[in-house]
Amino acid sequence: MTAPLSGNLEPDLESRWCSPLVAHQFDTTVDLRGDEVRAIGELGVRNLRRLKYHDPHAPGWHVIGRLLRPLETVNAGLDSPATAHRRRAMADAVAVLLVRCAEVEQTFWGWSTQEWVHLLGRDQAEFHRNAPAWAGDEVRPYLAAHAYLLGSFTEFHRLGSFQRLTLSWRIFGRDRVNGEIARLRKVLAEWGYRLGRDDDALLPMVACQLFLLSRSPHLEDLTTDLFERVRRDGLLGGARLNAVHAVQRAVNALGFCDPPPTTTGRGTARAAGGAQIWQRWVERWYATSTLTPRARGNVRSRLLKVGRWIAAEHPEAADPTAWTRQTCATWVAALDRMNVGDYVHRTTGLEKRIGEPLQASTKDGHLSAIRRFFTDCQEWEWLPRRFDPGRALATPRSITALLGPNPRVIADDIWAKLLWAGLNLSHADLPETQSGNFYPFELVHAITLSWLFSGLRSDEIARLRVGCIRWQHDDTPIVGASDQVLARDAVCLLDVPAHKTGTAFTKPVDPILGQALDTWHTLRPSQPQFHDRRTGERVDLLFAFRARRVSSSYINNTVIPMLCHKAGVPTADVRGNITSHRARSTIASQLYNAKEPMTLFELQAWLGHRSPQSTQYYAKISPTTLTRAYTDAGYFSRNVRTIEVLIDRDAVTSGAAAGNDAPWQYYDLGHGYCTYTFFEQCPHRMACARCDFYDPKASGKGQLLEAKDNLQRMLAAIPLSDDERAAVDEGQTALDNLLERLIDVPTPTGTTPREIGAPPTATLLPIVSVNQRKRE
Repeated sequence: MTAPLSGNLEPDLESRWCSPLVAHQFDTTVDLRGDEVRAIGELGVRNLRRLKYHDPHAPGWHVIGRLLRPLETVNAGLDSPATAHRRRAMADAVAVLLVRCAEVEQTFWGWSTQEWVHLLGRDQAEFHRNAPAWAGDEVRPYLAAHAYLLGSFTEFHRLGSFQRLTLSWRIFGRDRVNGEIARLRKVLAEWGYRLGRDDDALLPMVACQLFLLSRSPHLEDLTTDLFERVRRDGLLGGARLNAVHAVQRAVNALGFCDPPPTTTGRGTARAAGGAQIWQRWVERWYATSTLTPRARGNVRSRLLKVGRWIAAEHPEAADPTAWTRQTCATWVAALDRMNVGDYVHRTTGLEKRIGEPLQASTKDGHLSAIRRFFTDCQEWEWLPRRFDPGRALATPRSITALLGPNPRVIADDIWAKLLWAGLNLSHADLPETQSGNFYPFELVHAITLSWLFSGLRSDEIARLRVGCIRWQHDDTPIVGASDQVLARDAVCLLDVPAHKTGTAFTKPVDPILGQALDTWHTLRPSQPQFHDRRTGERVDLLFAFRARRVSSSYINNTVIPMLCHKAGVPTADVRGNITSHRARSTIASQLYNAKEPMTLFELQAWLGHRSPQSTQYYAKISPTTLTRAYTDAGYFSRNVRTIEVLIDRDAVTSGAAAGNDAPWQYYDLGHGYCTYTFFEQCPHRMACARCDFYDPKASGKGQLLEAKDNLQRMLAAIPLSDDERAAVDEGQTALDNLLERLIDVPTPTGTTPREIGAPPTATLLPIVSVNQRKRE
């Protein structure tokens, strides 16, 4: 009554993978008969294990025929080499099952999942505790095959660690399983997955688990429901669940199932707001608005805050149809006095700021959101036009006065260190997971230099397309890797896709960035096209790997901490955290304050802004540039001039100047000298009237003065009035006007120029001007 314990799979056994083998071909009575229990006991361990000198003709074999036939059919159909060692394990597996049937007095095809788990054990140690002492480690895998084929057992995740690949080989056939895994590897290898390598062991384990769950070794039978069941029931976790995600993407690419969900994790609970009727209106607006998903989400969260305030303070206005100008005024006033943490859904991340007044930009954002809500609802004729949202919900002047350009520029010394870190990035700097680097070095390096040199938003960097770099010389296109002489001086141009405020445009960038992008483009594995969230097109994204786009948050979450660690700088400064958008302000401000600065309109074109007003929020004049401009303007020197003064040192040291009021200082007028001590107060200083304090240079006294060798030459600052400054700046006409106005003004001696008989014209005072330095 015995059968061979190994052999080829029966021709019809493949069609029975999807259901228990016994149900198709054998007696399905569950309870064990008394004679079967006695027969198993009479056969004994030697016969059941088919040890040497066992009796193959013992009467008990015939009695337990209905138990023995399915067991031996399975053994005969397993794809397992017929070695002595494996024949012994297969025979012992049959013996263990028969003994267990006698113990529970129930056939194995009637066992529950829990009974199979009890026999197989959650690990090898538990198996030895529950199985006969003579059952070795090699018996357990064969028992698992019998559990799968005869008992519909698929709870392999409850058995701990065991060779799922080997089990699948035995059940489905080695060549068939390896062929299907190779199909998966080919797709994943083209996308750059580590799972696509031949030395990877994770993919076979996960694929075989899926084959066993679907009771089929064919990729065509891996359905969307199967993948959902794996996630829902937690049949695989950790890195194995990530591999499930990759396998589903590959199976989807082959056309056999739906793509995996966008996230495999559990997101935070969606915020709710106040009364149900207000929340329904908000959700209706959210479903209708044509804003981008992110913008709609921001407006929605602010509207829900309004709903929580309404529910707490004015429940009678929970329905937007009940809002009036008075309600709007009440909300504006409440918002102006609101603090951080008031009427929020959760306070995560706000612990240190709770109780502080809301910033002006936050208040303006809340008012902008509710203005849009009521404007849209009135425009769509959902609400009657009982008030003008633009006026009733306008931002107060007290708030708008606090708004304005204030770029959060990164300090020059910190930015220089970050640039150094990016230019000297190496493989050792990349963050690693248990399986190594998540992205290739060339991709990380290209993204890093894009952040440091392009001045783009993180979303624009993530959405750069294949072929975005172009090289040209004098409007002549050149291949970036060309050895031509022209290529040495080629301009690197970057094509930026449609963005937040405008359409696609082209900008020049540093060749270092162009070379890094070209390097990654050369090594980039073939990737499927992606849906551009902004334009709706199917495009080839440059920064894609493993058939998924690089997240726009990758720069904030990975690149910046990596650069800060390498550069030895903190991830935050006095202006807050170093974020991807702060680089845009930093680069714009440096270009605006360069030695040969870009104009505001040139910077506007480089940043891709629609208006110069937007550019002002990024370009900030540095204190150094402002100081240089202030100095060059010559504010002080414009109003003050200097004149040479001769000091008679002998008169000072001898005391003659103090004793008899002898002159000791002589103001050089060019044509003569003025000895008036309070010269800077004389109204005729710019055009001397030749009073008694005047000594002509041609006179004997003047010549004697110039012959002295004890004179000290100095400069005296002379503040100028508007008329005097005009005489200096504008020439003789202004000087004549000045003389005319001073004709009757007394000189220091008391007489006027008219009385003295001063000439109608005069030579201008020889002013030593403070020359303005030209910008280099």
